[in-house]
Amino acid sequence: MSEEVAQGPKESPPAPRPGPREVWKKGGRLMSVLLSVNVLLLACTLISGGAFNKVAVYDTDVFALLTTMMLLSAFWILFYVLRTARCPDAIPYRDAHAGPIWLRGGLVLFGICTLVMDVFKTGYYSSFFECQSAIKILHPIIQAMFVIVQTYFLWVSAKDCIHVHLDLTRCGLMFTLTTNLAIWMAAVVDESVHQAHSNNSPHTNGSQARLTHDAERAGNPVGGDPCPCNTAICQIFQQGYFYLYPFNIEYSLFASTMLYVMWKNVGRLLTSSHGHSHAPSPVSLFRETFFIGPILGLMLFVVGLAVFIIYEVQVSGEGSETQQALVIYYSFNIVCLGLMTLVSLSGSIIYRFDRRAMDHHKNPTRTLDVALLMGAALGQYAISYYSIVAVVVGMPKDLLGGLNLAHALLLIAQHTFQNVFIIESLHRGPPETEPQDTAPKEPCHGLTFANLDALHTLPSCPPTPRLVGPSSTGPQEAEAIILAPRGHWRRRCLKDISLFLLLCNVILWIMPAFGARPHFSNTVEVDFYGYALWAAIVNICLPFGIFYRMHAVSSLLEVYVLS
Repeated sequence: MSEEVAQGPKESPPAPRPGPREVWKKGGRLMSVLLSVNVLLLACTLISGGAFNKVAVYDTDVFALLTTMMLLSAFWILFYVLRTARCPDAIPYRDAHAGPIWLRGGLVLFGICTLVMDVFKTGYYSSFFECQSAIKILHPIIQAMFVIVQTYFLWVSAKDCIHVHLDLTRCGLMFTLTTNLAIWMAAVVDESVHQAHSNNSPHTNGSQARLTHDAERAGNPVGGDPCPCNTAICQIFQQGYFYLYPFNIEYSLFASTMLYVMWKNVGRLLTSSHGHSHAPSPVSLFRETFFIGPILGLMLFVVGLAVFIIYEVQVSGEGSETQQALVIYYSFNIVCLGLMTLVSLSGSIIYRFDRRAMDHHKNPTRTLDVALLMGAALGQYAISYYSIVAVVVGMPKDLLGGLNLAHALLLIAQHTFQNVFIIESLHRGPPETEPQDTAPKEPCHGLTFANLDALHTLPSCPPTPRLVGPSSTGPQEAEAIILAPRGHWRRRCLKDISLFLLLCNVILWIMPAFGARPHFSNTVEVDFYGYALWAAIVNICLPFGIFYRMHAVSSLLEVYVLS
């Protein structure tokens, strides 16, 4: 005792100093980010410059850059796969949250559609190869190869926490991510040029118009179309690959999100139980639901498809047909957005009665999901506020102006309440982490009670255990069989809500992704801002709104599984 007093209290051992890998962790990340930013800015400069007639940047320059980037990324992916196969200790941990099956399944689906698009583009450019550069025919072939290699890589390696060649791996992952973002930007710009030329002259194809002004900038005389697409096969290829652009856009964004999570997991240390603390239960569609959400969602989905077809048929007609198509389109969207807003608000209210603990573990996948939801929603927020200002200041007195204003306000409300619901759902623990006092304690396990009053003398028993009569002939009033744990009705409601919102987001993705552009058919904003400014606003912000819908679908599917 005296020795302890003389020596004083024992000091706690000093914390272990981080090793050289941990010291250079931020430096390695910074180096990979700087590489990505510089390459991305170069790609953005060429892609945006190639969209304007007065800039001497041609399609061949853009295709050459993208082809080079895809080849380098494919070579690095092959190096990664071969290196990890030869080094069994390269991946000591795997992040259970990264690369869920629905995200990888969506990646495969969009990848298959991208391969079909590449076949169509190859056939289209090969139809008049005598006036084409070889790089235009080579580009879709290289892109198809890149999609196959990258899809396999992300399917088998999305959960990796690699611990060898950290800096090289970070740079390779970030360069591949930049390649996908460059492909995404090229597809968005090409689709925007196509939409702009379609609005100006419905019979002119965007790629043909670009070929025309490319020839003019090169100083070649253009008396007609330099590369005519006269055959039926060429026209099928021409129309087909533009309709498949939305799938290529979503594939690039899905791959980018998965690559970012892999980049965050490079060198990450996990405990043995961390990756399984939030593991979802097996997926069973429509299981443990009230069927109200799925049925109502399917009804809106079918009605939405019919409205979309009617809109596409009538919007290019005479003035009365165009106005009728816009009224139908806005009316459906107002009803759908209003229901989604109320349902999202109801889900948030249900969470007020949910006693599940919040999950505060470090999770790069969840952090990225929240950031993408909030960031992508800004695109639709911007379009909505521009529309509100144009409608309110321009003071249109007709029905179409009122529907446009209501549509813009409901878009803001729906995005806000849906984000609140999804983010709160992603931060909730799984059903197994509900308060422990609802689980049967050991002294009561396997006991059979005939007297209900005897339960109150056993504090260790749950308040609602399973009661069985003393015999098969006993009174039915003495039997109280609980088939589900407490809070089961809340989980059913949350599953219905998530499925309803999922189906609604799918139809609201299909409409703008496949060509519905009421922003230009409705002349309120065009007359107020001018076509050039309004087209720039829509072409910049709308791709983020389209991505928001598809990313919300993947997040709501996770909410459904974890509810």
